[in-house]
Amino acid sequence: MNRLQTGPATDVLVETRGEVTLAAPDYARTKMLAVLERLDEPVLAARVKLIQEANHAVAKPSLAQAVVDLNGRPVRAHVAAATMQEAVDLLQDRLTARIARVRGHRDHPRRHATAPVGPLGGARHEHRPQRHARHAQERRIVRHKSYSLAQQTAWEAVLELEAMDYDFHLFTDAASGCDSVVHRDPADDGYRLATAGPQVDPVPGLPLSTLGAPRLTVDDAVARLDLSGLPFVFFTDAATSRGNVLYHRYDGHYGLITPVL
Repeated sequence: MNRLQTGPATDVLVETRGEVTLAAPDYARTKMLAVLERLDEPVLAARVKLIQEANHAVAKPSLAQAVVDLNGRPVRAHVAAATMQEAVDLLQDRLTARIARVRGHRDHPRRHATAPVGPLGGARHEHRPQRHARHAQERRIVRHKSYSLAQQTAWEAVLELEAMDYDFHLFTDAASGCDSVVHRDPADDGYRLATAGPQVDPVPGLPLSTLGAPRLTVDDAVARLDLSGLPFVFFTDAATSRGNVLYHRYDGHYGLITPVL
């Protein structure tokens, strides 16, 4: 079941999927407006997606996602919880944290582009959606995104990761010109940098990842991802010599991100 609902006096669009209660969209809209009404910059668009999983064996079947266009800058948050009300409450907190990071970067761009400034909005994974179990033989690359990589410093890339609530972010390193990835490190809730080029100069506060960027075909990357148990594999594509990311999607399939050639 899919429904689109909008309030007549708001810019918040709420989409639902699955057996979401009739009260949930209004509750989500109210919570999102409580976040947006405290902002002094224009909010060009705001969208919320509520998904109720049908699988009762899933511990956190209620999923909530928000994307806000903050004066041309998208900010995203997504969570999973046992109930939809809990998911919306968590979404409000997570979105507030991400907006705070974007606004801090706007106010102090030079400092945030070059050095860490403490915890970046809460990178913990306990409220992430649960990945569906799927046999390796059933998995397919069901989404392939190709786009021009942003040229950024490593810490600007971390801020992009935080603003969009990603686990990793593929970019072109402004210092080296190489395809690179920043990613969360679940071991210490910090961040790591991996590059497809030669060893780069150390970035203060941002350790180099041990993942590296092996030269692989896409099929080899699939095999490595299945064997590693990691959420993604960053690799140099054997055909294009560009940095790619193959990752596990929450539906149990794969996604592939490649630069535009």
